[in-house]
Parts: sequence; C-alpha cells; structure tokens
Amino acid sequence: MAHTDAPEKDTQIPTNLRLLLILEEVARRGVAVKPSDLISALGLAKPTIHRLLQTAESEGFLQRDLDGRSFGPGPRLRQLSVNTVSSEHLRTARLAILRGVADEIGETCNLAVPDREGMIYLDRVETKWPLRIQLPVGTQVPFHCTASGKMYLSTLREITLNGYLSARKLQPNTNHTVTEPDALRREIKRISRKGHSTDDEEFMSGMIAIAVPVLDGQDRLVATLSVHAPTQRHDLKSLMQFMENLQDGASKLSTLLLT
Repeated sequence: MAHTDAPEKDTQIPTNLRLLLILEEVARRGVAVKPSDLISALGLAKPTIHRLLQTAESEGFLQRDLDGRSFGPGPRLRQLSVNTVSSEHLRTARLAILRGVADEIGETCNLAVPDREGMIYLDRVETKWPLRIQLPVGTQVPFHCTASGKMYLSTLREITLNGYLSARKLQPNTNHTVTEPDALRREIKRISRKGHSTDDEEFMSGMIAIAVPVLDGQDRLVATLSVHAPTQRHDLKSLMQFMENLQDGASKLSTLLLT
C-alpha cells in the first residue's frame, strides 16, 4: 500500500523536510533501519528514499550497519544529539539535578552517553573531597569495564551484544577487568535483571562505581547516571546504600528529557 501511495506522498511532503523526517525516524526506532522500513513509515517513493539515504550517508549523518543494507546514526547525527541535550537551558537544569545527587552521596556523579567506541562523559559534578579521580567532561571510557558502559551493554539486543563481544579482544585495564566474553555476557545478563551496574576496580585501580539508566519516553537508555569513589572511602557495599539517590536522580533526568 505504501508503495502505491508513495508518488502522491512525495508531492505532499516538502522537499526540505524529507531528509529531516528520515533522520527523525532512524533516531526514533533506535536500531538500524532498512530503506523498505522508511518507505513504509514515510510513504516516500523508493528512489527518493535511496537518494536521501545516500546524501545522509555521504555527509556523515547516517552510516551503514554491518549488514550493508541498514542505516543507523552517523557521527554528525550523534554529535547533533549531544549538542542538543547540552543546550544551555537543559544543561542548567541537568546540572542542578546532578549537583543534588552528588551532595546527597558526597562523591562525584557523572552523566554519560553512549557513542560508537565507548561512553562519553556529558556532565559531571565533582566531590568536595581533595582526593578525587579526574575524568573531565568529554572523556571517553570503554564499555566493557565501566559501570556506565556495562549498563549500556545490558540494553543491547542479543545479536548486537554478541557482535560487540566477538569483534575484538577485550582489553584489561586492571587486574580486575573481565576480558572473557562469556563471563562478561553472564554479568551483562545479571545487570539487565537488576537494573543497575557496578565497576569494582575494573576500569581504574583504586576506583569503584555504580550506574543506573536514564530512560526516554519509550523506556530506552539514552544516558547513564553514575557515582564513583576511591576505595579509600568506599567499597561497593557502602556505595550501594546510595542506590535510591541515584535512581531518584535518574528519574528526574528522564522527566527533564520529556519536558
């Protein structure tokens, strides 16, 4: 039905709006999208969809998935999303929430978003303690050995997670880093059930962390809220007592995304 209506729909949608609708649909679905899916969803003609996809790919807004036929967000679209949520009025409210959580816990709190190669720190509020771990805004950290990264991995489809685990050898950051794919897969499943993640000196010796998801209106992870602390002040058990503070902060951040 979509194919027969496509030429009529082509004339109804302004030319300068079509590419934006494609980018919106790819972002909305949250998974790699085939041209046929876009034809059905938008009602545009097949040649139009393929031409616009080619343009978006060549300009870096979209990029092909591993199958060579589907398209997901490219580097420019991902950067656009980061810049959007970093706009001044959103960031002011977001930092107020982060600061409230950090004050309650007394340790550094971070907001991180997933990128292709790892988690990127979008915002952070430092602890007032002189002993602290310096990981500035913009730092990229690995998926497999950080609380925020493992939280993100726990939300992936099984086929996507398997692709990540089999793509290359997991590098050890410390003696505690889990580098065996099956062991990490088991931990990821536990994280998925529990709804939170931990880092027990896996990323950096002398540092522990816990993370919870920040969800959008469709219950998809868009960011993680985490707290990390040096082992001189906390172990995982003592840090876990602040789980409710973290979850409350993540809920407020989710609400902020929807307003």
